[in-house]
Amino acid sequence: MSEQVQVSAPVRDMSGGDQGVYEFDGADLADRISKQLLHDVVVMYEANRRQGTFRTKTRGEVAGNKKKMFRQKGTGNARMGTKRSPIRVGGGHAFAKRPRDFSYRLPKKAVRLATRMALLSKFQDSEATVVSGFQVDSPRTKPIADMLKNLGVGDSSVLLVIPEYDIDVWKSARNIPNLWVAPLKEMNAYSLLHQKNLVITQEAIDLAREGRLTPAESEAVSAG
Repeated sequence: MSEQVQVSAPVRDMSGGDQGVYEFDGADLADRISKQLLHDVVVMYEANRRQGTFRTKTRGEVAGNKKKMFRQKGTGNARMGTKRSPIRVGGGHAFAKRPRDFSYRLPKKAVRLATRMALLSKFQDSEATVVSGFQVDSPRTKPIADMLKNLGVGDSSVLLVIPEYDIDVWKSARNIPNLWVAPLKEMNAYSLLHQKNLVITQEAIDLAREGRLTPAESEAVSAG
């Protein structure tokens, strides 16, 4: 049976006003934090973001004929073969790069556990703020920018987690540098650890504690 560890975060409204403290048992999210698992999952997300579209030419693909550049002996120079040789400027690559797929998947349970661990770490490291009464009625950048400033995180990278996808919130936040927005179901360990501060709505953290976390497994989701 896991030991109870109380964690807390300040609760603020959008104007920065103090609304109390949000406290809960850390075991609601995870019974421990594994740095190795978090590292493995972040490496997976980074690998899945790689395009792998690079390509270079072999000596058989570069321009130029295969004729020996000059005779073997009697010139005073080192022996030299074709101008396509990898040791010459303009020659082909000895081990040419080819397009490849870097993506891979860790077990679903491991990815979901890592997301809960990363979320718990934000609360334990005092990098999380819970927002009550969060509401955006129209696509306007100013309310979101003012909220971040009032919360004291306007100058750092922030992940804003909301209960579900909201087009008005996304449009309001997309012009703010270093701000990512993620619905709860798209929140993952990569986005949580990449951004310095976490701003999460009270409804979203309540749902997270209930186990409503189903993060994307194949690629990191970023918005902003």
